[in-house]
This record gives sequence, structure tokens and C-alpha cells, in this order.
Amino acid sequence: MKHAAILRTGIAVALGLAATTAQAQTEIQMWHSMTGALGDKVNEITNKFNASQKDYKLIAVYKGSYPESMTAAIAAYRAGNAPHILQVFEVGTATMMAAKGAVKPVYQLMKDADEKFDPKAYMPAVAGYYTDSKGNMLSMPFNSSTPVFYINKDAYKKAGLDPNKAPKTWKEFTAAAEKLKAAGQACVYTTGWPSWVHVENLSAWHNVPIGTKENGIAGMDTEFKVNSPLHVRQVTMLADFAKRGLFTYAGRRNEGEAKFFSGECAMVTSSSAAQANIKRNAKFEFSVNFLPYHDDIKGAPQNSIIGGASLWVMGGKTNNAYKGVAKFMGFLSQPALQADWHQSTGYVPITNAAADITRKSGFYEKNPGTDVSIRQLTNKAPTANSKGLRFGNYVQGREVIEEEIESVLAGKKAPQAAMDDAVKRGNEILRKFQAANKG
Repeated sequence: MKHAAILRTGIAVALGLAATTAQAQTEIQMWHSMTGALGDKVNEITNKFNASQKDYKLIAVYKGSYPESMTAAIAAYRAGNAPHILQVFEVGTATMMAAKGAVKPVYQLMKDADEKFDPKAYMPAVAGYYTDSKGNMLSMPFNSSTPVFYINKDAYKKAGLDPNKAPKTWKEFTAAAEKLKAAGQACVYTTGWPSWVHVENLSAWHNVPIGTKENGIAGMDTEFKVNSPLHVRQVTMLADFAKRGLFTYAGRRNEGEAKFFSGECAMVTSSSAAQANIKRNAKFEFSVNFLPYHDDIKGAPQNSIIGGASLWVMGGKTNNAYKGVAKFMGFLSQPALQADWHQSTGYVPITNAAADITRKSGFYEKNPGTDVSIRQLTNKAPTANSKGLRFGNYVQGREVIEEEIESVLAGKKAPQAAMDDAVKRGNEILRKFQAANKG
């Protein structure tokens, strides 16, 4: 009996200690939109952080596409159960910046938690997107990319093209596309993220504005300019390619990437971060190249702009939880971890130190094309037209642009009329956002 009582007491103490340990570990929820090889990498980072300390447990949850996860987080915030960290794509930046109270600025988070944080350590092309007019970083850059141009070198060889000479201009691109088609390539070219590639980056690459007020960065009272001769020319070209069987429309997101790495399409323009999944799935040799440009436009090519996403910290959490979030942000910014993230995924390194580590290791020499994204982003010093964009409710604005491009590809509208309508409809969205965020 005495032994049984001692055993029961021992078990109770052990269970009590286990419960105390479990209670002491604060859970931090992070909602993200990473799938495939990128999702695997996020889980790897999560596990590394959890193994690095015992006070916090980070739980990474996939919540669907960028628009889906953002919508879910807004609903969760209203219901009082938002995640601690939300991955938001770059076009949601202005909306998140305007959500006073719903977010805790990263610079404030790091200061309150007394965590080491130097905003100057981050690459200017990346950090500038997520800072306010005073230079305060509002969200943590995480997966920053830029669109690049991929070619299937095996398909080029088959068509009698030089696999080591990707087209640099849209004229050269057209000539290569015609040869691929003549050689029997069913899908010659496709694209991921059509608005990001063929409107937003097209504009920056040719130093042409997407909107007034420095593409919205200098103020909310901005208007779209996506019906310029350049934009109409690009949409006209894509429609012509589609009619001639040189362009296959894949969808509004990254659907074109799978068409490329399966071997179905010989060329694709999409995110530099597609490299992780292309490497994993492609059974052919491929190369990564600068986006094509129109060589009759003075000053082109200029520089491309980033896409991808940053990590926003949601409001209304406990100080203890915020300390854990700050600790994770510090962990995430470590040069070695950032260098590994860049090298494994194709996303650009968010810190200068991570870029230096990668360069000094000889990674770029051993892996040709992996530095294309950085070289393209820094091709020339950014101008007011090429440093990025910040439009209110641009999630909806981008959808409007894509709807209008789709109407042209379907033969329902002329390119000029479609882009005029994109401006008109887009401006209505901007005015609603401006009215809702006055003061």
C-alpha cells in the first residue's frame, strides 16, 4: 500500500511538472501561403526555431493563397482570434499599413521586446517596400522575389535555337517563339502572375509609371496610368501571340510554372522563387534570364521590382507572445539562415549579409542564373517609376487589371478599351480606399 501511494505521488508530481512545462511554452501562430518545396522550407525554418529555444512554440499553418489567407486573417481579427503573424503579399501592403490597431509595426515590436534590430541591414530594394515615410519598418521582409524569364534549353536545341542565348528583347523573343512553334512545340510561352509581370514590372522595366504620385508611394490621392501606349502595346502583343499559338494563358497566379516544369511550355515568365519547384520537377535543362524588353524605348531596361510577401504582426496579443514573435523575427534575419533560404528557394536575400555570404561561397558561379533576380532588381538605380508601388486595396485593383486583360485575350474587347476600363474601375477602388482612410 505504501509503495502504491509513493508511486501515485510520483506520477502526480511527474504529471504536474509536465503540465507546468507545457503551460510555460507559449504558442505562436503564423499563417502562410507557401506550398510545395517552399512550404517544406517554411516547416524546416519553423522546426529550427522551435529547437533553438524552449519558451515558445511556433506553429506554421498553410491558409491558402495570398488573397485567401489575407481574407481569413481579417475575419479572424474581427472575431478576436487572429494569428500572431500573417504572411501578406506585397500588393496588400497599403491595406495593412492603413489597418491602424489591427497590426503592430515590426520596428515597435522589436523595440518593445528589446531585440536586436537594424533596418539598415536589409537590402534597400526590399526594405523600401515595407517602410513608412519616416523610414520605420512596418513588416518583416520574408520572401521577396522578382519575375524572371525561364527557357527550356532542350526545347531550344530541338528547334535549332542556341540554348545558351535566351532572347533579350521582345523582337528576339518573337523570332524564337516562331521557331519553337514551327518545331512542333504545342505550348510555346506562358506566364505566371500576368499583372505583376506584364503590367507592374513591365512599367518599372521601361521606367514608365503605373500610377501617379510615384505609383502611390507619395500619397493616397493617386490614379492609375495602365492605359499608356506601352501598356496597350504589351496587351496587344500578348493577344496577337495567343491568336498565333505562341502564348497560352494559364491563369492569374503561378499556374504557368507547372506548365513549364512539366515540359508542356518551352518558356515562362514568373517568380524567381519558382526555381525551387522547377529544380525539383523539371526533367530538362533550363536557364534563368532577365525579362525581355522593348529595345525602342529609351533607357530600357531599367530595373524590376519585387513581389513576394512580408510578415505582419497582428494587434491585440499579449506582451509575452510579442516577445516570442520578436525572437522569431530576429532568428529569421540571421545571415546564415537567410543565405540558405535564398539559395534553396530563388527568393532574393533580404539582408546584405546574406547576399555577401552567398557571393563569397561561390554559389552563383556553381549555380548559373541564381543571381539573376538580384542583378535585375539592381540593374539601375530606381526612379520614381521603378521603386515599387503602394496602391490601396490593390488586391482588387490587380484583379480588375487581370479581368480586363482576359477580356482582350478572349476577343471580347480591344486592348485600348480594356486598359481604359482598367483605369476607370481601378480608380474607383482607389477613391473608396482613400475615403475610408482619411485622417
